[in-house]
Amino acid sequence: MTRLKRLSGLSAALQDCRPAFNKSQWRQIDRQWQRPFSQPARTLRRPTSPAKLTPFIPRRSASSAAASPTNKLRNAIYGTGLVFLVAFGYYYITDTRASVHQWFSVPVLRLLHTDPEEAHHAGIRYIKGLYDFNLHPRERGPTDEELGDLKIEVFGHVLGNPVGTSAGIDKDGQIPSALFALGPAIVEVGGTTPHPQEGNPKPRVFRIPSQNALINRYGLNSEGAEYVAMQLRERVRQYAYDNGLGLEAESERQVLDGEAGVPPGSLVPGRLLAVQVAKNKTTPDHDIRAVANDYVTCVDHLAKYADILVVNVSSPNTPGLRDLQATAPLTAILSAVVDAAKTCNRKTKPAVMVKVSPDEDSDSQVEGICSAVWASGVDGVIVGNTTKKRPDPVPKGYVMPAKEEKLLAEMGGYSGPQMFERTLALVKRYRTKLDQGPRDDASSGSQNNSKAPHPPPTTAASDLSSDPADASAQRDAQKVTSSAPESKRNDNNDQELAKVIFATGGITNGEQCLQILNAGASVCQIYTAMMYGGVGTVTRMKREMREGLKREGGRSSSAASS
Repeated sequence: MTRLKRLSGLSAALQDCRPAFNKSQWRQIDRQWQRPFSQPARTLRRPTSPAKLTPFIPRRSASSAAASPTNKLRNAIYGTGLVFLVAFGYYYITDTRASVHQWFSVPVLRLLHTDPEEAHHAGIRYIKGLYDFNLHPRERGPTDEELGDLKIEVFGHVLGNPVGTSAGIDKDGQIPSALFALGPAIVEVGGTTPHPQEGNPKPRVFRIPSQNALINRYGLNSEGAEYVAMQLRERVRQYAYDNGLGLEAESERQVLDGEAGVPPGSLVPGRLLAVQVAKNKTTPDHDIRAVANDYVTCVDHLAKYADILVVNVSSPNTPGLRDLQATAPLTAILSAVVDAAKTCNRKTKPAVMVKVSPDEDSDSQVEGICSAVWASGVDGVIVGNTTKKRPDPVPKGYVMPAKEEKLLAEMGGYSGPQMFERTLALVKRYRTKLDQGPRDDASSGSQNNSKAPHPPPTTAASDLSSDPADASAQRDAQKVTSSAPESKRNDNNDQELAKVIFATGGITNGEQCLQILNAGASVCQIYTAMMYGGVGTVTRMKREMREGLKREGGRSSSAASS
């Protein structure tokens, strides 16, 4: 009873003093109320009146108050540094000149994906994902058009440089825009078959690291012409939408008819998109009509989305395909493709090229292919593909590891730097044969089937020095630089009939590219060099070409002054 009275009195006192209590006093009273009644209560002193209570005011120490401006300055410096670090990292990683792409990205990709084919697919996925978020590698600095020292004309288009990527990097048209961002003037997608096919059983790709080479037996695995056409059409529609043309069918037509001011395939000024087509493995090789129909089916689906159509009759991994390079069947197939390309529902029609094998290199075979090219009206030849032959290792006398010796015995097409000399020699031979014009037995063919303008080579292969060191800067400038307006070029009959040559096979640096161009080709295409060198390979090669042209210019000036 006494305790209850005491608590009642305390409650009354609390009501009188409540407004003036601070947090510490309230915590003390709260603990007192929660104490069990069995424990002796602590005697509480009656709080003083509110007027006499001293409110609790938290204060910072003098040292902390004095340090506040310093902390703010430090945080500002750290924040600014972090922003600059992120910005620098973004610009560095997305620049194709960064060495990290060759010396870090490629080894890490191989470490994560030991199978070369899986590494290739992973690389495609990574590039596609980065492109979707604008984090993809790209060329920075002055553009090829601004520099103007590597310009060349192909099929009436003035290209910024003579470097392209070969088919096989982007088989199904998933990343052409991302590949163009890496700097090539020509991107070739495919090979594409009329119907989907899986290709040969896995494993079907093998690395030869000591030679920077590859062996593949893909067997033209493809998602089919309809799928690739859908991918390329979506790209055109996206371009139309991004440039304010809308999403209607009329918008697509405007882009494809050139009203957007860009090539209808590449959608990039000074660039061209090539699409490679092939036959299905199940189509009988002896039925030329069925084989031609395979190619025509691909053309019907893909022609309006391509600047160049490439007819592949040279893959070593499709049984019987190379037999189609004989003059008669090749002429029939190419004529069918040229006729189908003419019916393309587009104002400008795609050029047509044929890709030939480096193994069909006898005089009669080269002459027969050139005859088919003239008779069918094809616009040009891509010289080179993978080879069934196995070149000697380099340097001479090098003993390859046992594992690589075993891999060399695998079936498939070989590609790598060791093919360069063969490619160079083959380009010279094709340039010479094509410059001789059609043979008498081919002159009755449709020589003028192609309507695309074709600039002739400025220097014939037979006039070239065998030693590239003796080449003059004037010859390099004539072959590589072609910056005059198209309307001012000669338009004589010989120029219209001249055939264009692209070269692929073993090209790994800018000096080799200059040699190929001086041998009579217009464009150098790369594949294996990019697999080993990463996404900065095209940029590196163009830099080396510019350095080579400057050296040749210096030598020419010295010779003239002496």
